[in-house]
Amino acid sequence: MMKKAFIYVLTALFSLSIYSCRETTQEKTEEAAKAIGKDIEDGAKKAGDRIKEGAKKVKEEVHEEMHETDDAS
Repeated sequence: MMKKAFIYVLTALFSLSIYSCRETTQEKTEEAAKAIGKDIEDGAKKAGDRIKEGAKKVKEEVHEEMHETDDAS
């Protein structure tokens, strides 16, 4: 009888430890996904800023060409 009770307790502890590890893994996965999302968001913002800068330069070049104020020979 004592032996069965001991086995039941060990089984319960083992089950809890597996469940706990699964929860920790899930939390770490969620944290990693959030970090990846933040990196993507930051990269998209930087790309957007560079596109705006490039468009501004193109606009200035077109304006210079149209008004013949281009200082390049």
